[in-house]
Amino acid sequence: MFRASGAGPPIGQYILKVHGRCDLACDHCYVYQSVDQSWRDKPRSMSSPVLRAAARRVAEHAAARGLSRVRVVLHGGEPLLVGVERMRELLACLRSTIEPVAGLDLIMQTNAVRLDAPMCEVLKEHGVRVGVSLDGDREANDRHRRFANGDGSFDRVRAALALLRTPAYRELYAGLLCTIDLANDPELVYEALLAELPPRVDFLLPHATWQHPPPRPGDDPTPYATWLSAIHRRWLADRRPMRIRLFEALESTARGGPSGSEQLGADSVDLVVIETDGHYEQVDTIKTAYPGAPRTGLTVLTHPVDDVAVLAPVAARQTGIDGLSPTCRTCPVVTQCGGGLYAHRYRPGTGFDNPSVYCADLRVLIDRTNEENRMHAENGKPEDTGAVPTAVIHQIASGFGDAETIGWLAEQELAITRALLFAVVDQHGANAAWEILGNVEAMAPDAVREVLAHPYVRPWAVERLRGGGVSYLGALAAASAVRAGIPVEVEVEAVDGVVHLPEVGTVHLPIGATGPARLRFDGAALRLTRSGEEIVADLSRHAPTESWQPVRRVALADGWTVRIEDGDPARACHRWPLTGRLRDDEERDWRSALAEAWQLIRAEVPGYAPALRTALRTVVPLRADESGAQRASTARHAFGSVAAALAEPADLAVLLVHEFQHGKLGALLDLCDLFDLNSDARMMVGWRPDPRPVEGVLQGVYAHAAVADLHRVRLGRDEHAEQVYAKYHRWTVDAIDGLRATGGLTPLGEDFVDRLAATVQAWDS
Repeated sequence: MFRASGAGPPIGQYILKVHGRCDLACDHCYVYQSVDQSWRDKPRSMSSPVLRAAARRVAEHAAARGLSRVRVVLHGGEPLLVGVERMRELLACLRSTIEPVAGLDLIMQTNAVRLDAPMCEVLKEHGVRVGVSLDGDREANDRHRRFANGDGSFDRVRAALALLRTPAYRELYAGLLCTIDLANDPELVYEALLAELPPRVDFLLPHATWQHPPPRPGDDPTPYATWLSAIHRRWLADRRPMRIRLFEALESTARGGPSGSEQLGADSVDLVVIETDGHYEQVDTIKTAYPGAPRTGLTVLTHPVDDVAVLAPVAARQTGIDGLSPTCRTCPVVTQCGGGLYAHRYRPGTGFDNPSVYCADLRVLIDRTNEENRMHAENGKPEDTGAVPTAVIHQIASGFGDAETIGWLAEQELAITRALLFAVVDQHGANAAWEILGNVEAMAPDAVREVLAHPYVRPWAVERLRGGGVSYLGALAAASAVRAGIPVEVEVEAVDGVVHLPEVGTVHLPIGATGPARLRFDGAALRLTRSGEEIVADLSRHAPTESWQPVRRVALADGWTVRIEDGDPARACHRWPLTGRLRDDEERDWRSALAEAWQLIRAEVPGYAPALRTALRTVVPLRADESGAQRASTARHAFGSVAAALAEPADLAVLLVHEFQHGKLGALLDLCDLFDLNSDARMMVGWRPDPRPVEGVLQGVYAHAAVADLHRVRLGRDEHAEQVYAKYHRWTVDAIDGLRATGGLTPLGEDFVDRLAATVQAWDS
């Protein structure tokens, strides 16, 4: 009855389009709302001849390839539109044709608005597992999943889920499928899904391509990672009350296992779609790429499955990492990401040979979940949720933060920086420097890690995402190679007279010199060639020259080393003007002031010392104010740095503590929401003449509490301490009360403010 045919990879999964229309009009549907509109030319439902042919082709292929089991997913459109009797006929056909050859797993994906007891009886008779689409609570679900008349589907879906949870039909319940929308609160979505007691939940990124990228409202460069991370942390805190396929895939791939998900991992994809007219197609999601993208031109009425399996686009999905773009293959997390969903890689001109349009989000999500899973496993106790973010938040909310907590924050910030670099390369295209950086990382990952942790790599990446090129990648590649002692030659960019190599040093050219240059490192010396002139820096001598300034490292007590950064053009993200290159006497003054300031911090407020020692890497000199006022700044994206004008050690100690508080809180806000992003609340504060938004007040409260604390311990020893303490203490207490009254804090933010308030109140006890 069956014959072996052709070659190519075996196909074990089939999506059977039993009905080609839908009773909902979801505006985010990848079948009806994408650029491929071929559904309009196909039959409304699958005919009996096509169904029988499809079943025979599946059985034929299973027999020829010796497959012990195959999976058939009933899909659409909406499969329930076929009705009870037709559903019974088609299921009987599939069972009777395929099961003599191979075990058959039957799944149905449905919107469930037509699911009732008679249909459940048919599905139960034939052992069909049912997955239901639900996007969260009523507001979240009905934002997109609506009928053509605008009515929401939430009530009817919930009624269907209640039916599936009854003892009679519980065996049918496979789980929930939720499409992410950033407009929906992630924790509310999580709670709504959990309330339906699903065996499993799968979260889907909204389908997008490089030609039609996903929405990214606000300033968060990786909002989808942020959204999913909020759910991951809650899931860990709740001790994994339901299976979440995406998170389980990340855990499995982190251990070198399979992902079991088309969205992630390097698993081969053995999946073919059979349309209502019998045509074989590639997966529906690539309908978002271009008209005709999933088309193969083959049909079950004329071609065996093997003829589909040997088609280049189908066979390419079987090659794992080797089939990914060069950018993906050099990525350290490629075995977990796997390039992301195939459809999300599409870009006109290069097709699917690109990283995912969600590359930056996936990178951040992978790094965060890996770290959170690790710390959860280490710290979890029976009487504790083991949710690492809770411990992190509590530490920082106290005003302080131990070395482990701040080290964890620094790791998250590094993960974001790496993801942003990938996003820059994805946007502007890779160059030779990017390839060199990947090669260096393969040989010396710690060297690359040290360079990418330079605080001003991320601000550069953020700026490049708004426009510009990737010339700074040459400096990153060169700096990494120098740190690793690996010879390299790469093109770099001179900016206003300097070529800066993060964590290595700065080549100084004539003022104003800007443009490409060639840099070569032979293992001992740097040679920079530009406009026919060559500058040579012998790195073995560790001494500055007129044209070369090694990175200025200041060794402080306890083995802590901080850098004085006066060369990197990317540091121009602070609100005050910068100094130029420091003279020798200016450098000596800075070294002396930093050493004395650190001694004061350790002696006066040792609770702030672990955070500074763990994560403050760089101090940027600012020009002094002509009036003598103090100047200091923290840049939002430059975690690990503080900018300040040189001050007396006692004042510099205050500036360092104050500004690094902003850095700590900014890093925490990268990971969780302490205030309502949509809140338009404003309030007056003591330190500004204008009404401030909730975030600004929160930042001010957190930093000013530390200033008050430092002057509190100076009472009786500093004649100005009493006045300064009273002022900052009053500002802090009043602003805490005001924050509570705004209604702009999230529950997490309210807890954060309460814990900070407890620290402040303890000063009076």
